[in-house]
Amino acid sequence: MVDMMRNIKLIIEFDGTFYNGWQSQINAKAVQDVIAAAIHKVTGDECKLTGSSRTDAGVHAFGYTANFKTVSPIPGEKFSYALNSVLPDDIVVKGSSDADSEFHSRCSALAKKYRYLIHNNEQPSALLRNRAWHVSKPLDIKAMKEAAGCFVGEYDFSAFKSAGSSIINNVRNITNTDLEVNNGLVKFEITGNGFLYKMVRIIAGTLVEVGVGKISPEDIIGIIESRNRNNAGKTAPPHGLYLVEVFYPGKYK
Repeated sequence: MVDMMRNIKLIIEFDGTFYNGWQSQINAKAVQDVIAAAIHKVTGDECKLTGSSRTDAGVHAFGYTANFKTVSPIPGEKFSYALNSVLPDDIVVKGSSDADSEFHSRCSALAKKYRYLIHNNEQPSALLRNRAWHVSKPLDIKAMKEAAGCFVGEYDFSAFKSAGSSIINNVRNITNTDLEVNNGLVKFEITGNGFLYKMVRIIAGTLVEVGVGKISPEDIIGIIESRNRNNAGKTAPPHGLYLVEVFYPGKYK
């Protein structure tokens, strides 16, 4: 008998404001559950929807990757249209396609890129209140750029891991960081082969403390080498964080 099971890859954009993160949870609204329900509605399948990573409550995504198995005859590229017709407005499937049978959105990933937005203005913004962290004090952008560059490399990032993680190996390789400002909106981007629990938010919080003069850019390497969470800055709020893209080997593109 021929196996007709297909593996469908989804690229998803979502506003995480009203969700308790990606991961399915008991008694909490999760992005994963809403999309799984949409898949069931258009295919009749009770599928297992696999996501590329967990996200905290309130975190957003431009290019979150997920995959699921189905016997549905819907063409791979048409799943996005079918799912968007039944999904709420704050979740959009930007693209869909048939994937290799071995593709796994989490295990096949090589790297991820995140973005953190900081609204640096004396007054808050009504439109950005759920999209960026409002910091009213003036920020030294030059110092923040210098500090951001110090995170590039392979290090033990224990100092930038929040309590509650069961991960033992805290070594991660950060391949690129970028920080720029436009009309008071600071955009920090970071790419790496993996991130610890709340690592990007702690780095963002540390960069803000550099920006206000509490931490010097020259201190960053020492904080990393200390492996002590108490030496890093506070954890930035979730609503400024976005998963931008998940990278995969060429055969899975």
